[in-house]
Amino acid sequence: MTFIQQSRNLFVSIAVLTTLGCAQTPDIEVSQSTNAYTTSLVTNGIAIPWGMTWLNETDLLVSDKLGSLRIVRNGKLLEEPISGLPAISINGQGGLLDVEVDPNYAQNGWIYFAYSGFEGESEGFNTSVMRAQLENMALVNQQVIFDGEPNSDKRQHFGSRLSFDNEGYLYITIGDRGERDIHPQRLDRDAGKVHRIYPDGSIPSTNPFVDNADANNSIYSYGHRNPQGMAVHPVTGKIWTHEHGPRGGDEINLLQAGANYGWPIITFGRNYIGTEITDKTEMEGMMQPQWQWTPSIAPSGMLFVTSDRYPQWQGKMLVGSLKFGYLLLMEMDGEQVVSQSIALEDVGRLRSISQGPDGYIYVGTDGTGIFKIVPRDAG
Repeated sequence: MTFIQQSRNLFVSIAVLTTLGCAQTPDIEVSQSTNAYTTSLVTNGIAIPWGMTWLNETDLLVSDKLGSLRIVRNGKLLEEPISGLPAISINGQGGLLDVEVDPNYAQNGWIYFAYSGFEGESEGFNTSVMRAQLENMALVNQQVIFDGEPNSDKRQHFGSRLSFDNEGYLYITIGDRGERDIHPQRLDRDAGKVHRIYPDGSIPSTNPFVDNADANNSIYSYGHRNPQGMAVHPVTGKIWTHEHGPRGGDEINLLQAGANYGWPIITFGRNYIGTEITDKTEMEGMMQPQWQWTPSIAPSGMLFVTSDRYPQWQGKMLVGSLKFGYLLLMEMDGEQVVSQSIALEDVGRLRSISQGPDGYIYVGTDGTGIFKIVPRDAG
């Protein structure tokens, strides 16, 4: 498939998803700080900036879903892409997905990235994670440390976000791969789960299902649809995620080891054609979301703000919307999300969020580029 065909398929998919989703705009108040900030273009040379992470104070590493790994240095996109990526299936919602650096990157140089790959013995593709080191704009010492099984020829719901917690565990999200009635509730399937591994791919002995012979022992939580946001709370160190519902029922979840988040047995969403998936929104033994959006906003990207450049946002959660092009500010009360407001409007199809070493927040948007959020009088 050519680059032009891939791009055409992408924008057709966006149009279809927009049509299928509920056209109603959620009634969300505008934050008092909205008019204080605007966006400043950093680069528009990356088509779909799926993931962003900082190598150092000057270099922003960005994964383009269409299959390239790029560096933005001091605000300028380097012309040469990084070589040495594995074979990637750029198909539907699949491609080069999230990217993250090791907590000890300055010492060990490990970079981690998720992708829809052909790893494994079964035909098709699934979410895989590779780690490698960067040397002269090339990936070296490549190691596949996670391979989602079984493979499938389905083109949707790969997840996949990567995040390290404060103890050095790596968390990986995988969506249900478009087979909601097969994968999410089965512990012998990797799809529809959040996984926890060590950086080298080995399994922590404290994982919740390591003693279950019928379960994949990398699983940390299950019953997920398609998580495309994940972040570590800066104070508690706990992992938060958000995930796409179908037509309604997008969720924010606080992860707990071994917990079942219910998909598709419970959900606030409906099928895209409007028919009912289930009449249940809660059930004993299944977790309730900390927040849910109906109609859907198509959340992507997630960040807890720690920078003092945004005093009204500090300590709060930011969530991007692919569907409505705004950045949401989620108000927290301990371990509960209590309210939401629009922090920034008309950002674009917001895919990824990162707070830089300079304290500024950067957002990646499909088709329009990477932007820095700045005070309006500096824009």
